[in-house]
Order: sequence, then structure tokens, then C-alpha cells
Amino acid sequence: MTPGLSVSRHLTHFSQSMTEKNSPVQVQIEGTITNAESAASWLSSERERLLNILAREGAVLLRGLPLSNALDFDACVVALELENFTYAESLSNAVRVNKTERVFTANEAPPELEIFLHHEMAQTPTYPSKLLFFCEHSSDTGGSTPLCQSERLLKQLRDKVPQLIDDLQSKGVQYTNVMPASADLGSGQGRSWQNTLGSKSKDSAESRLRELNYTWEWLQNENLKVTTPVLPATRLLADGREVFFNQLIAAYRGWKDSRNKDSKKIRFGDGGDISEESMEIVCETAEDITHDHFWQKGDLLLVDNFLIMHGRRPFVGTRKVLASLSI
Repeated sequence: MTPGLSVSRHLTHFSQSMTEKNSPVQVQIEGTITNAESAASWLSSERERLLNILAREGAVLLRGLPLSNALDFDACVVALELENFTYAESLSNAVRVNKTERVFTANEAPPELEIFLHHEMAQTPTYPSKLLFFCEHSSDTGGSTPLCQSERLLKQLRDKVPQLIDDLQSKGVQYTNVMPASADLGSGQGRSWQNTLGSKSKDSAESRLRELNYTWEWLQNENLKVTTPVLPATRLLADGREVFFNQLIAAYRGWKDSRNKDSKKIRFGDGGDISEESMEIVCETAEDITHDHFWQKGDLLLVDNFLIMHGRRPFVGTRKVLASLSI
């Protein structure tokens, strides 16, 4: 532990619950941590305690660490000893730019676009368990990261739309998305099919889709329409908590670029329609219990991807939030 920093006191003091405000547990950093190297050393020494808080509460904010750039963030990720979930190997539909092997931009979508609440990559068969975010530069206006406690949301939806939850749990859900032939920087879902599937040809793309049990259709301009296999819409965690683990809100409200605006993005696993009325209730309920995290330069935010949904509000000015994912 870095001399002069009362870590235990701060971790105890800020271990309040997220149940009411969905706000992350905040660990205030004070004392003699003066550079990125000592910050990484502190994280390494407090790794087990921080990860235990994260598993219990779902989100942990570390504010006050002297971190400036992607390399500093990368060193912190290494210090936490989390297995890397690479962007290159993921099926994320967002355009991102790697800064290091472990660190990349959160999303290259234009600032005026909102990225709606979602569990990271829950619309695919493979997804990370933990997310780490670092604020290199906060925006002038807006740009907060909404956080929504998924267990709490599911409990409220059981009361408001019990038939929807029953149908989602018995039937599952499928997602349909049209991927561009080349990166579309004007979209929150603009990653090309070549980059997403790690393929340079249609044949290799189709081979990868077969492995994933996706169905597909080639469209004009070599765009690729894909539909996932049936995926679960809720998830029972090892500790008994049940969460609304999906991308229904993001797909319903946000997948509206020029390729996807007229297509049906979500449906039950048996092919049936998910009603707009039900989805509006889901969206409104989630928004009502969402906490917005407003970034400060140097913030390090840890998120449990099974417990917490996140997103991105529109913003004005320069916003540089980097991300790293863990298996």
C-alpha cells in the first residue's frame, strides 16, 4: 500500500449501496499517490477488496488517481489482473479504435447520438463480465454515462409487464442488425462486417456466421443483414440474483441508422413480435431508476457487466472516454 493513504478507511466509508440511486460506490483517493506508477501499485494491493465491492454493488468509481492517458489506464488494467477481452475478437457492432492491446475508445459514434442502456454485447453469444472506463477528457456539456441496476429493473418489470417477462424467459430473444461493408462513423452500430467477423471475404464471413449459428442475407452495397440465434433475455447469477441481461432497450431505441431504421431489430425467439407498448414501458422504467455518472478527468469506473446496464448521453465538446473489457 502506498504510504500515507488510508485505503481501508475510504473503502469502508464509501461502501454505500446502489439500491436507491444506482450511483457507483465511490472510493476517494487521497494521500501520496502522485503518479501513474504508484496508482497501479495501489490498485494491485487493493485488487481483491475492490473486486469484492464490484461484485456486490455493480459499479465502483475511483476519483482522484493521477492518470492522464491510455498508457496510464493500461497500467491500471494490468494491475487489476483481469483477463483481456479484446475488441478484435468481440462481436461488438460499435466502431472503436485501439490505443493499446487492452485499451480502446468507448464508441466513435457522433456526439449528438445517444447510446441507450445495454449490457455490453448481450446481443451476441459472447460478452465480457467486467468493463473498465477511464476519462481522459470530459465534455463541455452532456456526455454522462447512465447506469441502471439490472436486478432492480427486472423486479419492477415483473410487476408492470409480467407477461412480457414470462414470454422473454420462455421464448428468448433474437436480434437483427445490418452491418455495413465499410465502417460507418455516423452510426453507433457502424462496425463493418469484415472487422466484426474478422473476415476479408464473403465466404469466410459466412463460415464464421455458421460457427455462431447466425442466419444472414447479403444486401445492396455489400451490406450484411444478420440475425442471432435465440439468446436469453434474463440471467440468473451464481449468487441467486436475476438480471435483465439483454440489449432490448438499445436495439429498440438506438439501432436506427440508414441501414437499420426500417428493419425489425428485436423479436421473441419463436419469431413473434415484441410490442412497442411493452418496450416503451421497459424504457421508461429503466430511465426512472437510472443514475447519470458525470465524468471528471482521471475518473476510473469499474462496472460489472452482469449487474449494471450503461450507455452514453449526447454531448458537446471533446469527450475522451476509453474502455477496457475483461472476460
